[in-house]
Amino acid sequence: MKPGIPKGTRDFIPSEVYRRQYIFDIIKTLFERYGYQPIETPVMENLETLTGKYGDEGDKLLFKVLNNGDFLSKADKDALSRLDSQKLVHSIARRGLRYDLTVPFARFVTMHQHEITMPFKRYAIQPVWRADRPQKGRYQEFYQCDVDVVGTDSLICEAEYLRIIDQVFKNLGLDVVIYLNNRKILAGIAEEIGTPNRLNEMTVIIDKMDKIGEEGVHKELSKMEFSESQITRLLSLLSMDDLQTMQDSLKGSEIGQKGISEMQEVLSYLDGLYLHNEVVTKVSLARGLNYYTGCIFEVSAKDIEFGSLLGGGRYDNLTGVFGLKGVSGVGISFGVERIYDVMEMKDLFPSELAQSIKVLFVALDEASHKRAFFLAENCRMKGISCDVYPDPVKIKKQMKYADQIGVKHVVVIGSEELKSDKYTFRDMQSGDQELLGQDELVQKLLM
Repeated sequence: MKPGIPKGTRDFIPSEVYRRQYIFDIIKTLFERYGYQPIETPVMENLETLTGKYGDEGDKLLFKVLNNGDFLSKADKDALSRLDSQKLVHSIARRGLRYDLTVPFARFVTMHQHEITMPFKRYAIQPVWRADRPQKGRYQEFYQCDVDVVGTDSLICEAEYLRIIDQVFKNLGLDVVIYLNNRKILAGIAEEIGTPNRLNEMTVIIDKMDKIGEEGVHKELSKMEFSESQITRLLSLLSMDDLQTMQDSLKGSEIGQKGISEMQEVLSYLDGLYLHNEVVTKVSLARGLNYYTGCIFEVSAKDIEFGSLLGGGRYDNLTGVFGLKGVSGVGISFGVERIYDVMEMKDLFPSELAQSIKVLFVALDEASHKRAFFLAENCRMKGISCDVYPDPVKIKKQMKYADQIGVKHVVVIGSEELKSDKYTFRDMQSGDQELLGQDELVQKLLM
């Protein structure tokens, strides 16, 4: 049988893992600098924890895990005979793979509310799974890097996220545009066009604006039986990205005015602070997930069309569905897979990331091989990453291996080196070499 992996998943070779780790390290450093603490949640959650939190489209993308043992013995026979998969799943699967890190976090906060101090700032860097159609930049298994704060309504959190987003992408060398909106503004727009009870339906459709365009949004709204006048007014309002103009247009909506006020307050925190990347208010930004209630964020790369690199927002009611009422939260999630792909396309990774070891020890005979092992251990004790070729075979084969793994330095040990206690240190890039004693060798490698 030819080996393979499930669609939408990937293997990563060492050079790719180093590059991914480079992204993780930059993000983690910023998270901790701003006082966030790490937590981890299980790969699987109870399906009842996950369902109903992402909207109908999100629920369809949940990976379900079959019950242990003979899962069909307790299956809903009626649903099975009618091939009703929606009803059947509840009798054969009680668990699912996590769709994101936010809903599990809300569940975590509710369960551990007496063990954590509010406001609680957490970060998590873990994989998530979605049964989406695989394509470039969209996978069925991927990592998210999340930060969230729960237990405070303060808009300083949103301002803090704008700073974190800006600094992360600056440190990655990636120029982006940071988009900001507020779901309360969208609620105000829903009121303005006369559909206050259809906010979620409306936002699911306008969230597709960047993919299907204004004409596509118009068609989908028509299918949902929004009137022509409602659609025309909606599209007109969505084109207004100036907060003052929007404020005038939503004079009759208290919730819309509240959303505009929150946006203005968030931006006021940035007065006097320099941001490397541009922050743009974008009224058509919707973030289709149902649980967002306030400010929402999205990030796109400049000069390249590749979807969003980050998303997030304020969610006032998420812990409430698990029994913990009145706890507001806000968070953002970096999409590492897309960030990686964009950085690779733009050739933004440092070249030295592929270097896993600093020096390879090459031995010409058995006695030299044992000395190579001793010297390598001495280097490792000093914090120098190194390796020893496992067999004292022909030097040509060992040097070819050194070339293939891209190591910068090689130390050659033979009978002459053993006698003199000086070892041939070779720079693989320039070809220069010199004889160094044990202490000199360590000092050279520590430079």
